[in-house]
Amino acid sequence: MVTLTINGKEVKVKDGTTILAAAKSMGIKIPTLCHSPDLKPWASCGLCVIKNVDPRTGRARMARACCTTVTPGMNIVTDDAELRNARRTVLELILSNHPQDCLKCSRNQNCELQDLASQFGLRDIRFKQILKNQPVDDSYAEIVLNRDKCINCGRCVEVCQDVQKVFALEYNGRGDKTMIGPVGGVDMAHSPCIKCGQCASHCPVGAITFSNPITEVFAKLADPKLTSVVSIAPAVRAAIGEEFGMAPGSLTTGKIYAALRAMGFKYVFDTNFAADLTIMEEGNELLARLKSGKNLPLFTSCCPGWVDWCEKNAQDMLPYLSSCKSPQQMEGALTKTYFADSIKVKAKDIYNVSVMPCTAKLYESQRDKNMKASGAQDYDMVLTTRELAKLIKMAGIDFNNLKEEEADSIMGAYTGAGTIFGVTGGVMEAAVRTAYFVINGKEMKPVELKAVRGLEGVKEAVVKINKTTSVSVAIVHQIGNVQAVIDQVREDLKAKKAPRWQFIEVMACKGGCIAGGGQPYGITDDVRKKRSAALYKDDAKCKLRQSHKNPEIAKIYKDFLGKPLGEKSEKLLHTTYTKLDNYRD
Repeated sequence: MVTLTINGKEVKVKDGTTILAAAKSMGIKIPTLCHSPDLKPWASCGLCVIKNVDPRTGRARMARACCTTVTPGMNIVTDDAELRNARRTVLELILSNHPQDCLKCSRNQNCELQDLASQFGLRDIRFKQILKNQPVDDSYAEIVLNRDKCINCGRCVEVCQDVQKVFALEYNGRGDKTMIGPVGGVDMAHSPCIKCGQCASHCPVGAITFSNPITEVFAKLADPKLTSVVSIAPAVRAAIGEEFGMAPGSLTTGKIYAALRAMGFKYVFDTNFAADLTIMEEGNELLARLKSGKNLPLFTSCCPGWVDWCEKNAQDMLPYLSSCKSPQQMEGALTKTYFADSIKVKAKDIYNVSVMPCTAKLYESQRDKNMKASGAQDYDMVLTTRELAKLIKMAGIDFNNLKEEEADSIMGAYTGAGTIFGVTGGVMEAAVRTAYFVINGKEMKPVELKAVRGLEGVKEAVVKINKTTSVSVAIVHQIGNVQAVIDQVREDLKAKKAPRWQFIEVMACKGGCIAGGGQPYGITDDVRKKRSAALYKDDAKCKLRQSHKNPEIAKIYKDFLGKPLGEKSEKLLHTTYTKLDNYRD
């Protein structure tokens, strides 16, 4: 423990604690802009400047609180007239290079720069406004870069390079000519970007956003020729409440169903249903590979950011990738076939919308011809959690006071296994529950597989199915952790020895979908844990907790699909992969 003084009060904190964190422990808020508790500090903006006063001479040296660690006997001043003036000057300089179009900005009323300007009472700026006048990079609809709004805080670069290790973004130029953009001066579509959206999630302003025509939804809902259908992903229910002032981890499933109906959707489904379906297909795929001993380990394929990364960076692993589509695309294909047939409507006359926690899901819905398994585009619109919240507000719906409703029954029922798909380890846990039953003819007890839970970057376990069968599994989340797992698999294959893991779950974002690039801003490990806890709570309260027990899943196989991995399932629910260049021509 280290003893120091902050604003005249003595405090003890752990060695290695930053001044910023030490002050926070005392209820003192030092302003920051480049700092994110989710990333390593790198002291870019200078807003968190404080004074370290020498008790012997009274001389004060300025330091940046986000990256300066405490030392014994420090005498810190976090606020006085000089510091306030310095911080105001930093803010004015940033605003002198920033557009003043807050009313039209996607981050209006949810912008860290706007909040700080208000906090410091800025009404006039002493410096001449000089904008970068750079064109908007909208070569990707999923990740749109507006350099004029960029404040060079560097968060996007840090998360892209240090956390995800994708290296799609970098600093270009030097000094006041510095600009952040895709590597090598190309556009986003020709960079190694995997559309995970973590850059957008960590941007404090409106410099990285989407170009999704979300208001088109209202026009389509009003079209009498169209039958509107919507489904929501597992992780959305644990996060959207934050957009309406609720605490992180508030479970709002029934309110979302009610809001979607109030917006005008005729049918409301739940992608958890398709998560259960994915387990039936992927679980049987795993059992088939275990039986044949070929193409092991089996990698999960429900994360489009991971699939895109694999197609670009680990093409030798594509034969080991599950051929199963993601729950989103399974839901989409069945909505425009099985469901369309049941209500006697043509696929082209269904307006099908998906609500996802992920920006890469926009890309996935149109990635290739496999996403038109119904003969039409299986999904017509993919909304992120943040975008759905905007539409609910635009529709004048009082989300917090809505009475909870249920999903429609034909493709809305789900088990606890389906809901935990939204958290890292959830796919693996759900699959093991069903694999155990298929092999043993009885349910696994306890049903929870806690060895695969938590935020450790790479987790592994050996699951004993029975006296003669065990399955070795690995769970990796945050794309920057994937390479080490791939290297181990390659080493095993080269040595022609049994793989260390037989089944590997991969999620591109830390924590899984609960922290996807389309979720509410302000993600931290504390928020991840609370959102995860909400999904585990939803699982625990479900009467049915194994995918194979979902009665609607049993019905769809009996009435339509036939059997897992059958001819119709292969056509509608499975996909293929393509080798892609990291830098496209």
